[in-house]
Amino acid sequence: MNIHRPVCDIIVRALDSIFKDGMYADKVVSFQLKTNKKLGGRDRRFVAESVYEIVRWWRLFLFLLDHDLNSSGINYWHVLGMYLTRENIDLPQWREFQGIKKTSWPQEKIKNFPFKIRESIPDWLDEMGRVELGDRWESCLTILNKQSSVILRANRLKITAKELCARLLNEEEIETRELAADALELINRKNLFTSNAFQTGLFEIQDYSSQLVGPFLEPKKGERIIDACAGAGGKSLHMAALMQNKGKIISLDVHSSRLEDLRKRASRAGVDIIEARVIDSGKVIKRLEGVADGLLLDVPCSGLGVLRRKPDTKWKLTKEKVEGLINLQKELLRDYSLMVKPGGRLVYATCSILPRENKKNISAFLKDFPHFSLEKELSLMPDESGYDGFYMARLRNSRC
Repeated sequence: MNIHRPVCDIIVRALDSIFKDGMYADKVVSFQLKTNKKLGGRDRRFVAESVYEIVRWWRLFLFLLDHDLNSSGINYWHVLGMYLTRENIDLPQWREFQGIKKTSWPQEKIKNFPFKIRESIPDWLDEMGRVELGDRWESCLTILNKQSSVILRANRLKITAKELCARLLNEEEIETRELAADALELINRKNLFTSNAFQTGLFEIQDYSSQLVGPFLEPKKGERIIDACAGAGGKSLHMAALMQNKGKIISLDVHSSRLEDLRKRASRAGVDIIEARVIDSGKVIKRLEGVADGLLLDVPCSGLGVLRRKPDTKWKLTKEKVEGLINLQKELLRDYSLMVKPGGRLVYATCSILPRENKKNISAFLKDFPHFSLEKELSLMPDESGYDGFYMARLRNSRC
């Protein structure tokens, strides 16, 4: 494979933005691809995959270059060179790659590196993972370091998964396979967002584990559902489809820009039962007290269950941030549960695999709020499912 300097320049700029400026990898990649519109499809894929893989294995690359995570003055060209040698790509005779040889990638030696180096995670996270999950931590992290597959959710308001699978293949040469319910797995990576099927609202991109959260709440036609941490609204849209676009979904978030994205997505999907509201004061929650037949509380979390698609999380997280998130989760459970009407349902969900963000938060909540009872819980562990790590618990408000 021949590589070109302009493409490498883009990758190096992206790494500088992620590790020096602290920007999120997905935003950086998106910006670089939009800025460099002349790149062909092959080069665009190479840029995106290279950036994500370098971010994923950042500590390992630094270790092989005799740097640690706190080193200053890191040469991003040398890091890129190490990645290219790993991919068996011959390095051009550029001055930026001087000192790096194809034999610089010691595959056999890496097997004997300490786990935190070999699997490329910070010390504190390795320690926390072992305390939380014991021996299972290693098997989970090994899966979370693999590149994620792309999963589609068929919009059942417009098409079935089976019909979508056939249409993508016949009309757009996009090959998928059916998983379950509305889920399809992409077989060969392509730019799905330019497809006619996406533009006309036939599907959304949503991991298989994430697709289980909406149905877990069991939303029904005609009900009033609140998605209290809606973000860009992927789960709101899913629940709207499950409700056959009949009833009411109130999607809340503290970020108005995310809700604007939801409005656009809802229009494309043919959904008109979603009302997006910004949480700009405590009055928003107070006005909704006791009105929800079902409340989805997909809380902010460490995101350790989705490291496959957001590998920069492990470099941006700290032990203190995790502790702060756990406290926030407890506050949201306590305050937002007031929106559930007597007899109503609450689903608490995270994309974390840490028990302290999951089971332990629910246990503590049930002790303080005995009128809620646990109906069902589900822990989706990546070493079992092969997909993202998620946790969800369904509670019932038994207060008369």
